[in-house]
Amino acid sequence: MAHKKFYEPHLPKVMIIGVHAPYNHTKNIDSYFAEFLNLVKANEVAYDDAQFIRLREIDNATFFTKGKVEELIKICKEKGIDHVIVSEPLTSVQERNLTDLLTAKVFDRTALILDIFEKQATTLEGKTQVAIAMLQYKKSRLAGKGVYMSQQAGFIGGRGLGETAKERETRHIENQILKLRRELEHQQEIRKTQRKRRLATGIPMICLVGYTNAGKSTIMNALTKSDVLAEDKLFATLDTTTREMYIDHHKKGVLIDTVGFIQFLPPQLIDAFKSTLSELQYADLLLHVVDISDPNWESHIEAVLRILADLEVEKEMLFVFNKVDQIDNIDVVKDIHKYLPHVVISARSKDGIQPLVKFLAQWQPSRVAEHATIQDL
Repeated sequence: MAHKKFYEPHLPKVMIIGVHAPYNHTKNIDSYFAEFLNLVKANEVAYDDAQFIRLREIDNATFFTKGKVEELIKICKEKGIDHVIVSEPLTSVQERNLTDLLTAKVFDRTALILDIFEKQATTLEGKTQVAIAMLQYKKSRLAGKGVYMSQQAGFIGGRGLGETAKERETRHIENQILKLRRELEHQQEIRKTQRKRRLATGIPMICLVGYTNAGKSTIMNALTKSDVLAEDKLFATLDTTTREMYIDHHKKGVLIDTVGFIQFLPPQLIDAFKSTLSELQYADLLLHVVDISDPNWESHIEAVLRILADLEVEKEMLFVFNKVDQIDNIDVVKDIHKYLPHVVISARSKDGIQPLVKFLAQWQPSRVAEHATIQDL
């Protein structure tokens, strides 16, 4: 009797390319590359080859210079590469040209991050926001499609003779985005109602912000005795979480955890998550969590402040330098004194988080402090 053969599906061979681009002013490129590897890991992608490249200039058509492209073509051919993931954002034209030249499907940084968000969003609002972002990205990619997307459609019942496949696809995506935005507006109304109730009580709102994997969820758990997922993983949590916070057995307010930021965060995601991040507009205090053990901690601060500026968020802020237990001596960290006010903590231990607890025990919202001053007059 012949034995039935079972065949495993072919898994695509993946090459990842970390790029030190001219516009990247990070102080520690090894740390930046490590972050890219962690993004790949967070997306659960197994890769067969890794290249790390320094570029002195960017080619408008292919991103990589002619010589680098030739090297990559050779590697893809020799190793049978099917997918290529690039650590930087690419234009639709660059992505299309590289796909043609390498004979492998090319994904850029934006696609990688969007894919992570799609897999890890858990709430209905988060999933809706990610779906909108992915459709916006897909729409932007239609501009890079080849001639086959420009073939005219002459069927009865269309918008008329001469409508191109690209126009039909664009219209379909726009309709999907419109439908999702209506759903998101309904979800936002629920969020607004919840926010109004909190504001009516006068309870202070404290928001955790910071670079992804800086330790925000660990701080949330330590301060509120909750069990929010806290992993050593980029974008481990994407959805906004709100918990009551007690300091010395007295309710100090509500603590809100927000999505982590990252350098070159896709603009589609910033736009889609504005509803979630709108909580920051109502915060009495921002706890800006910084991983002090990361060599690029200052670049991370700049990235977060830049996004907050884009969102027009100007609030009282405390810099919370976390993971001090992972460096030998805090005194060797230069320029930390520039960021005031600040506390230095280790969120993983009860003693390590005490500087933050002491600050919060003494802190009062400015609106409460102003009210108290008026009463004293």
